[in-house]
Amino acid sequence: MSIFRIHHITKYEYDRPVKESVNDIKIFPYQTPDQETLEHQLLITDDPEVHTYTDYWGNKSGTFNLLSPHREMIIESKLIIRTLAQPDMKTPLASYIQELDSFIGNDLHLLELSRASPVKAMYLMEEYISGLAPNNKSIFEIVQDTCSFIFTHFTYIKGITTIESTVDEILEKQAGVCQDFAHVMLELLRMMGIPSRYVSGYICPNKNGMRGEGATHAWVEAYIPHFGWAGIDPTNNVWVTNTHVKLAVGRNFENCSPVKGTFKGPARQALSVYVSVGYEDGVTFEELTNVQLEKQAGNEAEEIIIDTFVGQQQQ
Repeated sequence: MSIFRIHHITKYEYDRPVKESVNDIKIFPYQTPDQETLEHQLLITDDPEVHTYTDYWGNKSGTFNLLSPHREMIIESKLIIRTLAQPDMKTPLASYIQELDSFIGNDLHLLELSRASPVKAMYLMEEYISGLAPNNKSIFEIVQDTCSFIFTHFTYIKGITTIESTVDEILEKQAGVCQDFAHVMLELLRMMGIPSRYVSGYICPNKNGMRGEGATHAWVEAYIPHFGWAGIDPTNNVWVTNTHVKLAVGRNFENCSPVKGTFKGPARQALSVYVSVGYEDGVTFEELTNVQLEKQAGNEAEEIIIDTFVGQQQQ
């Protein structure tokens, strides 16, 4: 059981006033017995009313509008959270891929999350799978081996991919960051028939020097019969326990984007994202990323889609 202080600031700056900014945010802790929100303060430019709702995937989400002209928008989240998961993953009862149909049944979420997306390099994915899923392996073993395979065969390099990189591009480079590794692992598991979902959140300091500390992070949850959703982090080759704080889940990153929205105005925008994660002993990890966004509206009536993590991936 650990307590973490997480400070997350998203800042947009515009070279001229914009207006009618409509935004959707997913920066609320996910509701789960494994984590307890002790305090959460949300500060937004001009203090708009935030309407909260639960989305299709069960994430707490919020919407707000900034209608008046503005040249800056800041979304600041101050979170104190206690993680309650056990420090070690408990091995679930053995279950096998052949059993999944009886567990999935007509569950629309599980059906959606077991459907693989088209991949051009299918031959390569099938080659990977042939070594990962022999008939005698349990689902738990397959998930663990798939995680280890990605950790071993893909190189962690910041800046080599973008937020829009496809699985085929990641396969070609054999490198990327946590978002990329999660997407590759999701497709491998789904091709084997295992329902799997993308998870966004934070990885907290644990004195082991894991990749992604002090930044937004991404990992995978796989559905294991007799157990439920089991989180696993291919960037660090570990099962998720009490050092990961979960914000949102979905089929892929698009369902979990911390901030996205639209505005009106012929402006260029600059984005910076700051994340600080403090451990209860005072040790703090932090990251500041500055991102130049090139999208620009041609006239006052045109809308621009803005996404907090355009060009700034989860690490």
